[in-house]
Amino acid sequence: MAESPIQTGILSYGMSGRVFHAPFIEANEHFLLSAIVERSKNEAQLKYPHVTRYTSVDDLLADESIELVIVNTPNDTHVDFAKKALLAGKHVLIEKPFAPTVEEANELFELGAKVGKQVMAYHNRRFDSDFISLKKVLESGEIGEPIELHLRFDRYKMDVGPKVFKETKRPASGILYDLGSHLLDQTISLFGKPYSVTKIKSTHRPQSKVDDYACLILNYKKGLNVFITTSLLVADPQASFVLHATKGSFIKNRTDVQERQLLLDITPDNAIYGVEDAGSSGLLTIVHKPGENEQLPISSDKGNYMQVFEEVYEAIRNRKPYYVQPEQIITQLEILSDPKK
Repeated sequence: MAESPIQTGILSYGMSGRVFHAPFIEANEHFLLSAIVERSKNEAQLKYPHVTRYTSVDDLLADESIELVIVNTPNDTHVDFAKKALLAGKHVLIEKPFAPTVEEANELFELGAKVGKQVMAYHNRRFDSDFISLKKVLESGEIGEPIELHLRFDRYKMDVGPKVFKETKRPASGILYDLGSHLLDQTISLFGKPYSVTKIKSTHRPQSKVDDYACLILNYKKGLNVFITTSLLVADPQASFVLHATKGSFIKNRTDVQERQLLLDITPDNAIYGVEDAGSSGLLTIVHKPGENEQLPISSDKGNYMQVFEEVYEAIRNRKPYYVQPEQIITQLEILSDPKK
């Protein structure tokens, strides 16, 4: 007998709900988009007429038909809303950053275990086409043991943005939590917990109250050094992934098209969804012997954020271990969070 679809509620219909969640829930037969919180507008129902609109989180959580809640509210509310959802008997999928601190993340995992519900982190960028290319090169072993890896997330935004939760001093604000968490999750998924970490944060935009530049240097025992850089003041974005290894190198720009396509209303069930633009291949350089190098273009597989939701379904219905492991989230937050003063 076929399982019934997972009735799902989304706690906010801002960009995150509109772009990264609702289209995937709607397009996936394993889920039913049941309810969305919109406090003042009614945009979700115009797009999805079958969806129930709630004007408060508490009202949505009181809906006994909802099985899964997507917590995509401001960063500093993730923990409180996730706790409420768990206590209301819901599974939770929590946007990045999962929580401001290790202690709060552990509270959520412990509460989930206590009430018998899944507590899952939403890290979609493990399914970016460009990152998938990097992962395939590493796993192929063609260029030997990795020595140095640079991951970058560059933007240019001189003006302070309108999102108060990102631009004011509060838990989990600043660029390291916002964009750095993506790159840190990718790194941890590849190499695990680093041996040591150097963290640099600074503020450069006029009127900015949070870090708008961050760099992490992660050292691994096998001699690998990983450099993570993210900045809001890069006018000429650099390659997103630069890998050097004992037998060659790999360079790949940030070429994943999914976010851009979703903003253009290209849905995940469209044949062109996730397919990189022509000319976006990465460059693999293999050293066969000194002075004899071979350069190969490496095309990417399709990006596939839908895989996040397939993993959510498997975790809820079949109790399959979720792809973002709790210990990976704890490692991430040990690095992201600053020691208490």
